Amino acid sequence: MLLCLTWLLGGCGQDDRLAQLEEAVTQLQDNLQQRRTQAVLQQLHDEFQTHAGQDRQWAQQTMRLVFLRHRQIAVLAPLRQSRLDPTYSTRGHTRADVALSGAEGLLPDSARLYQVELEWWYEDGRWQLARLHWE
Repeated sequence: MLLCLTWLLGGCGQDDRLAQLEEAVTQLQDNLQQRRTQAVLQQLHDEFQTHAGQDRQWAQQTMRLVFLRHRQIAVLAPLRQSRLDPTYSTRGHTRADVALSGAEGLLPDSARLYQVELEWWYEDGRWQLARLHWE
């Protein structure tokens, strides 16, 4: 009986962590669309890196450039899947097909489709984006 209760409670904890991870992904998407550079930077881990070795400073500069160039940003991720790392309890992963578009007026003047992989680290009670890979 005790084993079953422990298993059920452990499962609930995992569900809560996964829900928190999904919330972090949604918040990142919203922060990018609302052009909130500081909010995005708060979601990035201090050791944030892309697959090409870019860091937080690169992320900040890139957001500034894109936000200056486009008054409106759309981040669409209809197909995304998040999961907790089975080996490290403080790691989570999200894979998504992401469409990014930018516009000065009503109609987008640029759009691209990316396959994105995000690695999240859970520290101090919140998920932070630590690794970013895209194609």
